[in-house]
Amino acid sequence: MNQASISITARQACLADLNELAGLFDAYRQFYGRPSDLSAAASFLRERFNHGQSVLFVAHAGTQPVGFAQLYPSFSSVSLARTYVLNDLYVDERHRRAGAGRLLLNTAAQFAQAVGAVRLTLSTARNNTTAQSVYADAGWQRDEQFWVYHLPLSA
Repeated sequence: MNQASISITARQACLADLNELAGLFDAYRQFYGRPSDLSAAASFLRERFNHGQSVLFVAHAGTQPVGFAQLYPSFSSVSLARTYVLNDLYVDERHRRAGAGRLLLNTAAQFAQAVGAVRLTLSTARNNTTAQSVYADAGWQRDEQFWVYHLPLSA
């Protein structure tokens, strides 16, 4: 069966999805230059599930997990409303350009809207033009008004 004939689906993940998510999460971290550590990836995700600290979505091509998105809850003081940060979005390299990324974006947006959030926010590297075009095509708007600053803290 070729990739084009496989149906891509996405849904909110649950703790029972931890093993397949851990593999994708580990690959995601490797994509960003981190060494593989499947145990740490699973532990990190388990903690997010156990403490309700994020909402995860998983995409499948048939029965094979091919991608995930992770939202972290936040709030807008000015809007007096819930927002979410789409912190992680990853699609396995072999399944890119098949619609999984866009489907994960749409599924995350539908979830956020259903729970009354007023905004989803994400950031990506300036040179990640492929992702930027996917976001723009999906209706995301690049912020031209604010700069983002980070303060590194020692752990």
